Amino acid sequence: MSDNATSPETAGADAGTPNGQQAAQPSLNSLAQYVKDLSFENPRAPQSLQANQKQPEIDISVNVNAQPLNDNDFEVILKLDASAKTDGEILFSVELAYAGVFRITGLEKDKLHPVIFIECPRLLFPFARQIVAEATRNGGFPPLMVDPVDFMSLYRQQVARMRSSQDAGDDQPGQATDA
Repeated sequence: MSDNATSPETAGADAGTPNGQQAAQPSLNSLAQYVKDLSFENPRAPQSLQANQKQPEIDISVNVNAQPLNDNDFEVILKLDASAKTDGEILFSVELAYAGVFRITGLEKDKLHPVIFIECPRLLFPFARQIVAEATRNGGFPPLMVDPVDFMSLYRQQVARMRSSQDAGDDQPGQATDA
């Protein structure tokens, strides 16, 4: 075997890169995770803690926001809002903004947005879910275990909403749209 033979791992490594340099491997690193805001309300306590035969109506909403901190670092905020009502009266309400700082390198610009809004919240979710469960348990209720969230589906819905609102804005000049 000759000294200049290439192994399967290095074959094509310099193809398409200037001066034979290897392209940077994409990486996603979580630098920090933290509670940005947490609120738990039990407005009817202690009456709301009495045994209730009626199953409460649970309403949960999920939202993801992000902002760049520099070229490679992004703060991603996963917001979980949940409330339980019975007979139209609030038993409890919990609002959590759980955030993380992520460093993303070696990724093409067109792939950056989906990583920020799909993969980053996917990494934050288990921790946020646990905080919501503990807050409701500490508030005197059974722990609220938020079902897993399909962040890819949420992302696709948001992109479709943004496109449709842009299209509607194009059809009606001068009208402001919320994105």
